[in-house]
Amino acid sequence: MQNISGLVKTAFVVALSTAVGFVFANLGIHEANIITLYILSVLVIAVWTSSRLYSIASSVVNVFLFNFFFTAPKYTFRIQDSTYLITFLVMFIAAFITGSLALKIQNSARQSAQTASRTELLFETNKLLQKAATEQDAAETASRQLAKLLERDVLFVLLENNIFSDSFMISPNGQKNSCIILEDSEKSAVDYALRNRCKAGAGTTHFSQAKYQYLTVNVNENVYGIVGISYENILSDSFENSIILSIIGECALAIENLHNIAEKENAAVLAKNEQLRANLLRSISHDLRTPLTSISGNADILMSSGDVIEKEARFNLYRDIHEDSLWLIALVENILSVTRIEDGTMKLNINSELIEDVIQEAVLRVPKNHRQRIDIASSDEILLARMDARLIVQVIFNILDNAIKYTPENSPIHIHFYEENHWIVIEITDLGCGIPDEDKQKIFDMFYTASTKIADSRRSMGLGLSLCKSIIHSHGGKIEVYDNQPNGAVFRFTVPAEEVKLHE
Repeated sequence: MQNISGLVKTAFVVALSTAVGFVFANLGIHEANIITLYILSVLVIAVWTSSRLYSIASSVVNVFLFNFFFTAPKYTFRIQDSTYLITFLVMFIAAFITGSLALKIQNSARQSAQTASRTELLFETNKLLQKAATEQDAAETASRQLAKLLERDVLFVLLENNIFSDSFMISPNGQKNSCIILEDSEKSAVDYALRNRCKAGAGTTHFSQAKYQYLTVNVNENVYGIVGISYENILSDSFENSIILSIIGECALAIENLHNIAEKENAAVLAKNEQLRANLLRSISHDLRTPLTSISGNADILMSSGDVIEKEARFNLYRDIHEDSLWLIALVENILSVTRIEDGTMKLNINSELIEDVIQEAVLRVPKNHRQRIDIASSDEILLARMDARLIVQVIFNILDNAIKYTPENSPIHIHFYEENHWIVIEITDLGCGIPDEDKQKIFDMFYTASTKIADSRRSMGLGLSLCKSIIHSHGGKIEVYDNQPNGAVFRFTVPAEEVKLHE
């Protein structure tokens, strides 16, 4: 079809040039202008057609047509004037050179267009690969670009430690097929390409009977996949080959970058876990020594001299042992909760809960020997919230425990709750020594304990308020602290409100 089109174009241009030549002859225009006209026709044919053969053929045909129609004797191929031989020769050479130059310009323009197209395609591929979040995304992006460029099926085999992990095929229309079963000849070609880091399959000397040509997606010695390109007895040219290699190279770099990012993230997680473990060990060894020593000492006194100790002194020893054991239980619960939240194993048991009942439960857990008064500002309306009640009780208990430690005896601790913009707000207010401004942003950090008298710092590992923050954030709420007037602190946190449905 392409050859017929070239012949038709050539015949049309030659016929048109001859017709215009007759017009020039009738107008008495010199023969040199007709020669120029034929040379112009060769130039047009060279630009309009894709093969050098047409411009060469038109150069020869034009010489004969000029001799037949425009030189004496006309309408014969006899040459009366021998000087016309030189004219014919010059005309042929001029037409040939003109056509050759036109073809070179045309080829140069085509190559420039191909280069621009390649650059645009590679730039588009690079942008798409940068957006890839996983190796699968990068592999699919590269495969779609290759399928679009070559208009052929593209097979991609993902590897994990040189072992096949996944495979899929992308058709020229962009459709993905994950149900791929390779024939034995295809598997052999894939294995050979993987082992030798070279091309295999169709168009190569290794397993040429395969339907696909296989290339490795690798950076140095790291092979991340195998690309198979369907050729169907049509081999790509050098231009397509260069683009194929470029896209595969970009894909390999993208996958390697994803590997590096994953390794860095894993290293960061390991470093964080190691730091967490080190802090836990350091804090446990330091902060558990005091209560354990107290329990051990008091128990030893009771065992050795319990009969001779007065009743009141003996009661005080029992009370100290009880308080220290309760503190240890609360500490262990905080440690377990923190570790579960940090490693993502804690699952929330979300239900609709009555806020006042949850607060009452937290207050009941507070040791009875405190000398502060805890006031709960009850609400006239029924307030429900979506929460894990067990965890929210722990949040309220931790805040109350801190408030009791730093609030003067016989001073009140107020708990106030209300609904605001579909959130339940719980505020716990004390009249203690307050929290310095420079510490307000740090007290919710894990293991943060300041030398000043701030909440969560005395006989504490800095876990209680950090745990509160993690629990509230896991509910979608927020927790903050600010100054109470005239003195003290206010801890404020939110949980999602639940609509109250009354059934009449």
